[in-house]
Amino acid sequence: MQKKIPMRKCVGCGEMKEKKDLIRVIKTPDSEIMIDLSGKANGRGAYMCRSAECLKKALKNKGLERSLKSKLPQDVYERMEKELI
Repeated sequence: MQKKIPMRKCVGCGEMKEKKDLIRVIKTPDSEIMIDLSGKANGRGAYMCRSAECLKKALKNKGLERSLKSKLPQDVYERMEKELI
């Protein structure tokens, strides 16, 4: 029997992709927003492709803010841009 591959939707482009191909951004219980490289950290998560293009789209359509249910500070976007390059 084949193992099921977890799929997640990118908040930038809206495409369904394998979880391991996406970056997870979380809002921790104490409202800190960070990039979760392990994919297992505690908190509300949003997934995004590893491309600057999708980061721009997520910024424009407020996909990350909607998914995390909070306003994102500018430094979070800047940190994510550095992470993607």
